[in-house]
Amino acid sequence: MRVDFYQVGQDPVPEIVALLARNTLKAGERLLVVGEPDDLLDAIGEALWRAAPADSFLANGRTDQPHAARQPVLLSNRLDPANGARFCVLADGIWREPEGFERTFLVFDAATLDAARACWRMLGEREGLERHFWRQEGGRWVKAG
Repeated sequence: MRVDFYQVGQDPVPEIVALLARNTLKAGERLLVVGEPDDLLDAIGEALWRAAPADSFLANGRTDQPHAARQPVLLSNRLDPANGARFCVLADGIWREPEGFERTFLVFDAATLDAARACWRMLGEREGLERHFWRQEGGRWVKAG
């Protein structure tokens, strides 16, 4: 399993999630986006609809809506990949044990920085887990750890 830590910088969380979703779909994978409160998921859903080029969009839906299993990007408040996703974004900066996922993205901000640091240390003690830390510098994402 791989865990990527994304520290919120100049871009808001919904825009970061949209970038991760676009790259995930390009890789041929499905994505589960987990977060609370519902307002955050609503904002992410809106960002996904307007994130792609004008001739396409990042289709998405909520777990509690019809056809959740068909959604390439599924928004939820729990770790339940009804769409068969192997990639997961924890959009609210709160770590949850993502069992069965190949890759997990933890997006965190100043309010969840200490928890993200503790999670980084905890995951560093696990065998067979690859972790990376990303932050924005000059509008670009750079690998910091």
